[in-house]
Amino acid sequence: MRKRTMRILAGAVVLSMLFGMTAMADGFKVAYIARAQEDSFAAWLADEMRAQFDTYDDMELDVFDGQANDEKENSLIENAIANGYDGIIIQANNGEAQLPYIQQVVDAGIPCITTNPRVECEGTGSVDADPYEQAKVNCDIAVDQVPENAKVVVLLGPAGNFHSTERRNAWQAEFFDKREDVEIVAEDIANWNKDEAMTLMEDWVQANDHIDAIISMNDNMAAGALEVVKDDPAYDGVLAYGVDGTAEACLLIQEGRMTSTGLQSAGDLAQMNAEYMHKVLTGEMEVTDVYDNVPAPLITKDNADEYVEMYKANGQIKE
Repeated sequence: MRKRTMRILAGAVVLSMLFGMTAMADGFKVAYIARAQEDSFAAWLADEMRAQFDTYDDMELDVFDGQANDEKENSLIENAIANGYDGIIIQANNGEAQLPYIQQVVDAGIPCITTNPRVECEGTGSVDADPYEQAKVNCDIAVDQVPENAKVVVLLGPAGNFHSTERRNAWQAEFFDKREDVEIVAEDIANWNKDEAMTLMEDWVQANDHIDAIISMNDNMAAGALEVVKDDPAYDGVLAYGVDGTAEACLLIQEGRMTSTGLQSAGDLAQMNAEYMHKVLTGEMEVTDVYDNVPAPLITKDNADEYVEMYKANGQIKE
């Protein structure tokens, strides 16, 4: 009886070892909680994330759509914890709303990186761009381009969003404080969303005899506002500034309909996220060691062609 028991125990050990070897062979499973796939930049970033993680033999990425809804995103974070992911990357819709759930990831002992935007939470790492600099590169030329006594409208991202807040801070310090003659005739939240920006712009056009410039915290909202006035000859010379450097924005700049944008490279963000998550999961570094910024070059009509060609090469612009 004792020999039989020992044989069973030995068999169990062998099975356990085999299971462990299988788990190691399968590699690491990482969850990416994306803000919203309807947002052009967020969709681009999700695609780049998939492409970057595919270059690793020992990591697998699952992407989940937060649908620009705090409750949905928070639920996805809880599900990722419950499903035992080895690492979780979170693109917050609203940093304050997601913060308690990011803390749950930390408390569960799961490596967590916040990205686009960075969310301050002890025990996490971050890969992000500098939103202040992304807006500032636009401000630096807008301060001379916007006509005297201009009337402008301002489109904001979600309330509490780090990127929206910091970009708006840059516009205040680097443009409005220097150009006190400029009047903000309307300012509102469009949640990074093109349709919401269109609705706001339709109202603003009705309420104002003229608008000289559209100042937007991202390209998607700027594109929506421009769509409203594209057939109105009174707006032929309207200035429009954005952030992200999306394929759509680059085409609008190339066509002369949009003025400039600060590039936020989804490719660079995704590459850094994948690289750092891999280093964390393989023990090469601690998750709290992770923090990096991607550059924010300015895109204008002078250099839009090279970015359009880049998007043609990667398939985002079809020839």
